[in-house]
Amino acid sequence: MRIDHDTLMKITLELVDDRIREDRNLVSIYLCGSLLEGEYLLGGTTDVDLVFIHYDEVVEEREILPLTEDVHLDIAHHSQNLYRTPRSIRVHPWLGPTIKECRILHDPQHFMDFTQASVRGQFERSDRVHARAQAQVEKARKIWMDYQTEKPPPGAEDVYRYLKALENAANAIAGFYGMPLSDRRFLMRFPERAERIGTPGMAAGLLGMLGAPNIEDGALADFLPGWQNAFEALPDEDRPVRLHPARRSYYLSAFESMLESEQPKTILWPLLRTWTLAAKSLDENAPELMEWRSALAKLRLLGEDFKDRLAGLDAYLDLIEDTIEAWARRNGVWVE
Repeated sequence: MRIDHDTLMKITLELVDDRIREDRNLVSIYLCGSLLEGEYLLGGTTDVDLVFIHYDEVVEEREILPLTEDVHLDIAHHSQNLYRTPRSIRVHPWLGPTIKECRILHDPQHFMDFTQASVRGQFERSDRVHARAQAQVEKARKIWMDYQTEKPPPGAEDVYRYLKALENAANAIAGFYGMPLSDRRFLMRFPERAERIGTPGMAAGLLGMLGAPNIEDGALADFLPGWQNAFEALPDEDRPVRLHPARRSYYLSAFESMLESEQPKTILWPLLRTWTLAAKSLDENAPELMEWRSALAKLRLLGEDFKDRLAGLDAYLDLIEDTIEAWARRNGVWVE
């Protein structure tokens, strides 16, 4: 199958037509994600992100529909109640930018037309930009604070929360100049966002928080067999939707593309996020966890090193909080 924008849009619109005929509970459908951008392929693979809005509460929040080994549809299901207050959506750090940029595909009652118009109204006003950034960094700080009272031996759940804090922190900065960053291109795009706000060193700092200085570029490929083993060992009943079997090539081909690029360490973000998600979904005695633990030990993200990572996270959040406050003052936003 030839993968190009027109072909993917044709398939998407055909699916939308089929679902509309089958499901009278649909209020609206919209397209978001990489297909709206110029770069939608990475390693020859992509997904098509759709959101289906339903009149009633949803049973299945997300579904993956494979088209080929390299392309799948990623469909989120929302209740229309999520969209009842467009003013609050404006300052939501993920939903707000998504609705602002989305392409509406089905909307017979103009529900999404109204919502999108309301969200776009003064979306770029300084206080709203600041509110979206502040919401992200506060989530990151909350995770750090939790570890001041919780001091368990770090396992997969702890590392995943640590990575979630880094995601929130980095997106607090990224959100000033566009959509929040998604996993596959996270480290590819963050440097430009950090430079635009005047703190280019944040990109190197983020790599440092992931343990990048502790591994040579040539050794990164050694992590891939362990990642594949964990991915394939996930039982169907405990497999996260993000790690659906149809997404194996989506990640693996992207990893291989990054390893062949001029910046191979950009692999670390999507690799660690997905591998750690798999690790926390496996039984604690699963043999596949040994390879994950070995990789994180090399990156100095486990054991006693995890305490150092938390201390580093504190300092990184200080920098981000100071940067957000400085931006607010430059742009006339009152900060307490």
